[in-house]
Amino acid sequence: MAENKIALTGVEKAAILLMTLGEAAAAQVIKFLGPREVQKIGTAMAALQNVSREMVKTSVDEFVVSLQRQTPLGIGNDDYIRKVLNDALGEEKAKGMIDRILIGGSTKGLESLKWMDVRSVVELIRFEHPQIIAIVLSYLDSDQAAQVLGALPENTRGDLMMRVATMDGVQPAAMQELNDMLEIQLRGGAQGQNSGMGGLKCAANILNLVDRSLEARIADAITEHDPDLAGKIQDLMFTFDNLIDVDDRGIQMLLREISTDNLVLALKGTDDNIKAKIFKNMSQRAGDTLREDLETRGPVKLSDVETAQKDIITIARRLADEGQISLGGAGSEAMV
Repeated sequence: MAENKIALTGVEKAAILLMTLGEAAAAQVIKFLGPREVQKIGTAMAALQNVSREMVKTSVDEFVVSLQRQTPLGIGNDDYIRKVLNDALGEEKAKGMIDRILIGGSTKGLESLKWMDVRSVVELIRFEHPQIIAIVLSYLDSDQAAQVLGALPENTRGDLMMRVATMDGVQPAAMQELNDMLEIQLRGGAQGQNSGMGGLKCAANILNLVDRSLEARIADAITEHDPDLAGKIQDLMFTFDNLIDVDDRGIQMLLREISTDNLVLALKGTDDNIKAKIFKNMSQRAGDTLREDLETRGPVKLSDVETAQKDIITIARRLADEGQISLGGAGSEAMV
């Protein structure tokens, strides 16, 4: 990687862009972001110090280039929304959002769950039918769904993941009914195409982000009931060790999005092959600095290592969803 290039993550670039726009315009943009995005960008804004003119120029220039790639107005609204979201998020990640916007109608009740803390979500859904809980897990972002799953009773987790994995969409009428029910609960008291929720990939994404010990117990529970289904889910999961199968260009792009502290923590819990892969794709100076950090960093908690690895996995999956890298390994498509 070029040593003289400003290394900014995508979140940092977004934070700089919003700060450049000014308070009023930034507030209008933030209204359209989800809770996870708001939290990440807010944290990045708070952490940014001494933003240079070059950093601002880099962020704005990349935004302008991205904007120029978008299809101009004049086509159908639905087509425009599909193209913009697919270009911005990648087809897989955008599909659920497109379904909710264009097919599922109002999702105010469900959407509000994304802004709630894990305990509140669990209290709201824990006594519902397992299929309803599975729909909610499918609707939440994978990291939030993983936390909710971990807070639910252990004897239900395997069944819930099986329901998520075998879910073949949800009828808009059922979505609307669930949405209305949640609206009533939160206040205190159709025909058409299925919504693209649930499925094997959704289950794999959630299991990727639960604690490792919890993941093993849930996988065992699924295997006990349906070994074939368990195998299909496992094939789609991407773990930190699978980074060995990512090509060099993909690793280099991933490294530009990762903080040094997270990388040091993550590598404390991995084998020499992964470390060699990382060092191979760094400049000599950056590699020497990383080696020194690894040697001088004392013992760390296993939970901190796993959290850092999951953060990196999340970034890798986002880059893959955007079509910027190919993950390879688990769940990858064979090349002939």
